[in-house]
Order: sequence, then C-alpha cells, then structure tokens
Amino acid sequence: MALAIALVLIVVAAVLFHVMSPWWLTPLASNWGQIDFTLAITIVITGVVFIVINLFVAYAVIRYRHRSGLRAAYQPENKKLESWLIGITTVGIVAMLAPGLLVYAKLINPPDDALVLEVVGQQWQWSFRFPGKDGQLGSSGVEHINAGNPFGLNPLDPRGQDDVLVQGNEVHLPLGRPVKVLLRSKDVLHDFYVQPFRARMNLVPGMVTHFWFTPTKVGRFEILCAQLCGVGHYNMRGMVVVEDEATFQRWLASQPTFRQTMTTTAATGGEALVKQGAMLAQSQGCFACHSTDGSARVGPTWKGLYGKTETFSDGTTAKVDVAYLHHFIRNPTAKVPKGYPPIMPKFDLSDQQLAALVAYIESLGQGKDAVAQK
Repeated sequence: MALAIALVLIVVAAVLFHVMSPWWLTPLASNWGQIDFTLAITIVITGVVFIVINLFVAYAVIRYRHRSGLRAAYQPENKKLESWLIGITTVGIVAMLAPGLLVYAKLINPPDDALVLEVVGQQWQWSFRFPGKDGQLGSSGVEHINAGNPFGLNPLDPRGQDDVLVQGNEVHLPLGRPVKVLLRSKDVLHDFYVQPFRARMNLVPGMVTHFWFTPTKVGRFEILCAQLCGVGHYNMRGMVVVEDEATFQRWLASQPTFRQTMTTTAATGGEALVKQGAMLAQSQGCFACHSTDGSARVGPTWKGLYGKTETFSDGTTAKVDVAYLHHFIRNPTAKVPKGYPPIMPKFDLSDQQLAALVAYIESLGQGKDAVAQK
C-alpha cells in the first residue's frame, strides 16, 4: 500500500512541477515555432505514458497484493494484450517522430534568396564569414589553414578575395531575412546553438553541415556550443545581434575582407605589429583561454602579464619578457604556470607572427614587478 501511495504522489508531484515550473523555453525569436510544437507533442505523449504506467503500477500493487488463501493465475501469453500494446506503442512513436522528420526536412532546405553565413568553430571560439559583393564564398581547405590564414581560404580563388571575415565571437544579422548557415569545424565536434532561434546543428570535422532560420526579433542573443568540446567548452560563447537591414549593412561594410586581412598580416611596424598580434590572437583562439581584462580563464590573463614574475608548478620562477614569451609559446608545456593545467597546444608561428603576438601582449600593460623596477 505504501508503494502505491508513493507512486501516486510521484505522479502528482511531477505534473504539478511541470505546470508550475518557472523554467520554460526562452521567447521564440525566429520562424521555427514548428520546433516548439513538435517538442510540445513529445512532452504530451511521454507525459501521458508516464502517468498511465505509474498509475497502472499503483493499481496493480493494490489490486494484486498478497492475501492469505489466494494464488496468482499463471498466464504465459496474451495475444490480445500484446496486439494492443504494440499498436498503441507504434502510434505513439509515429506521433512523436513524424512531425520532427517533417520539420527537419524543412530545416535543411533553405530559400534560394537566403543570406549565406558561414560559422567556423574551433576550441574554444567562433568566427564567421559572409560572401563579398560577388555573392559567392571562396573555397577553403585545411591545407590552407595557418596563423595568417585562420579560415583556410584558398588564396588563389578569386571568389574568396572579397569574402567578409568576422574574427570574433559576435556576428550581426538582418531582421526578417532568411539566413542559410554553413557550419564547419577546425578541430573537434561542436554545435552551434542559439536557444531563442530553436534551430541548431553540429559542426563535424571534415564536412560542411547547414540549416536555416529567419530572425524575427531585434536584440542580442547568446551563442552556445551544445557539444562537450574540451576543458574550455563552457567558455565557447558568442553573440548574435539582430538589427534592421540598414544597420546590418553598415556593420558588414566595416568588417575586413580576406584581401584586407592578408595585407594587414604582411604589414610591419609598431601599431601595425600590435594590430597584427591582436588579429592573430583572435584567429588562433587565444582569447578562449586568456583574458585581456584580468578575469580568470583556463590560462593566465594577458593583462599585466608582461614584466611580471611568473611562478611555475615546479616552484621555479621567471620574468615574463620577450625571451620568455618566445620560449613559452613555442614550448608551452616545458614550464607550466602554477595553478593552470598543461593544455596549451603548440602553434606553428613564423618569427614575424611570434613578434606580433608578443608585441600585442606587451601592449596590454606591464606587471607590477616591471612597474616597481621603473
């Protein structure tokens, strides 16, 4: 009897929790209300099954409880009952899967006039690419990826010269315009997910996946990675800014093209070197582990790093200067800063790129030790 009462209370508590729960879906900000509808169908069907099964078990516990002088009747099979169970289960599964298959077929079939946006994922940051004035994306490949060409664009493909590159975690989109999203990963499995848009898709290494949506609300919406992609997974976030068409076009025009980034990479000199280092840090995903404002992340902050005395996990110390940074970037696990995991990968940087990165780190301010010496 106690077990039956407990089962009934569990059912009542679960239903009340669902009805009164403050955790609901975020407001819909795209055209994919059909996804919400399919989710509601799944919740209703699985909820009904949950209630029916638990109440039936509670009934069976009471109805067929042990009583003196009564013996259970053994019935090895019941074809009528089996037919009913198979039929009801089949209907329930079809009711849950069919709407989802129909919606998914639409999700990967974008309109012909959709704006093309490429999303590139890597541990642990996002970057984006739009077609240039020719309306076509240039070809890309892993063989072209290097520190100066993080998108891996083919420098010999004329279609890619005017491609607009967004080397940061924030991308802008126009309101009310369909967007075809192309997704590719440079390292491991990621998932591009903006919850108010509902639509999402995996980024699979070695292939290009896609889906589409139409933003329907102006605002800022957070991008999440919905696949566990490493120790910095929690920090792989970004922002989609939805705005009117005119504002979007002004923002797009302010972003550099592939041709311009290659020109900047080739530039030398004080400010140009620092700017090149900042672009290099962004393209290589350095900001996923190192902050520039003093906040804690997977690796040491770069704010005030230059000139300070660094303590390592083995108890030794060293001053952070040009020689130290050159050696550390080229051999990141030879000496591990105290309190941080030895997870920094090696980067294939040229001497010019290494000098630019060090110049950028130095531009972020010197540590207390260096200031005190002055």
